[in-house]
Amino acid sequence: MSLLLSHGYFLKDDPKELRIMRPYPPLGILYISAYLKSKGFEIQVFDSTFQTRQAFRDRLSEAQPQVVGLYCNLMTKLIVLEMIQEAKAVGATVIVGGPEPPHYAEEFLHHGADVVVIGEGEQTLEVLLPALREQGVKNLGDIEGIAYKNNQGDMVRTPDRPYIKEVHALPAPDRSAIDIRQYLDAWKTHHGSSSISIITARGCPYKCTWCSHTVFGESHRRRTPELIVDEIEQLIETYHPDTLWFADDVFTISHRWLYRFAEEMKARGLHVPFECISRADRLNEKVIRTLAELGCIRIWLGSESGSQRILDAMRRDVTVECIREMTALAQQYGIQVGLFVMLGYDGEEVSDIEETVAHLKRTAPDTFLTTVSYPIKGTPYYREIESHIIDRLPWDTRTERDLSIGGRHSYRFYRYANRWMVHDVAFHKAWHAPQRDYTKAAKAFVNARIGRWGMRLTSRKRER
Repeated sequence: MSLLLSHGYFLKDDPKELRIMRPYPPLGILYISAYLKSKGFEIQVFDSTFQTRQAFRDRLSEAQPQVVGLYCNLMTKLIVLEMIQEAKAVGATVIVGGPEPPHYAEEFLHHGADVVVIGEGEQTLEVLLPALREQGVKNLGDIEGIAYKNNQGDMVRTPDRPYIKEVHALPAPDRSAIDIRQYLDAWKTHHGSSSISIITARGCPYKCTWCSHTVFGESHRRRTPELIVDEIEQLIETYHPDTLWFADDVFTISHRWLYRFAEEMKARGLHVPFECISRADRLNEKVIRTLAELGCIRIWLGSESGSQRILDAMRRDVTVECIREMTALAQQYGIQVGLFVMLGYDGEEVSDIEETVAHLKRTAPDTFLTTVSYPIKGTPYYREIESHIIDRLPWDTRTERDLSIGGRHSYRFYRYANRWMVHDVAFHKAWHAPQRDYTKAAKAFVNARIGRWGMRLTSRKRER
């Protein structure tokens, strides 16, 4: 039974990413492709990243796949809904998976999907594809980890499928199924160096209230250091990337694993610059020194807020002071630090935002990225504020980013708050630089004042 795998991200339709231009291959569907091919299935991959919507329609028309599998996250939902209809138009059975469909299974089935995969897709598809060939889409009740409609048109959700324990037994992602060179060239053209992504583990055991665990759960399952180094060697020999991106949720969860990985890299004479994500509480001087020796050029930490009260509400299990200490320590070892910052969490007041700005000035990360919190269905945060969520748009025309939260400041307020934060920190940095940049400081000062003025102007209006 022929299967065409795809995802709903089209770079040309994303003006913001076109400016940033830091695309990475869709490793999720490439893992599925590799696994199913190893089991003898006929698999094709349509990588939409550098393609057009018409190209997808043309591939469907030419290939006439019996089954189309679509990966869907919050950002690609609206496009995926259209892709479902396009796949149905050529007579394909449509399977959807990823972090978005499980919590809206009934809606996806109503909008044309035949099956929703819940959790990891490899083993589920291994048994689902033969069942579809032999009995169609109505009698799938004995297959774990799916939702579908029965003969009466009612949705059936089967028991969850256990997570794959031996992730080191999975084949490496099927990168040969797509044109990796397009990604490397995009990076090289826009940033002067190429980058390629790799995953060493699945799942995150931490319980941050706003974070989704839909696909990999709250587990932590890691591939062996030897297998990861094998994959790195293959990436270097095949693609010659300038840097690596370790796309794990928390790269340094297991110190024992990290030290074994460092030993294996050293034994094979490998040293590759890389970026990764971690938590401040999973760093110490030995870990940071090991990262530096491995070639880490930048580490991203979830700071989220400079208010300990808000961090505790998020159940981050980390302190503001720890974030400051580990940022400074990493910088001492020559590693740049980027911080993730979140505005608008439930209960946040202007005083908490002020603490966050002060925290960023004192911590002095090399860069930071901001977002306004939004409720992702299935998370504790969503459940905590569900009664206050304002849904003004039909489900098939919006994402969770379009939801409003009653009683919270308006999005206009947070645009001003973000402007104040970014430019006040920039002013502080320019003013206290060894060689003071008066022009940059003056521009940042003006923008920061505009942001602060806008916050005051809009602070009285709350979402209703």
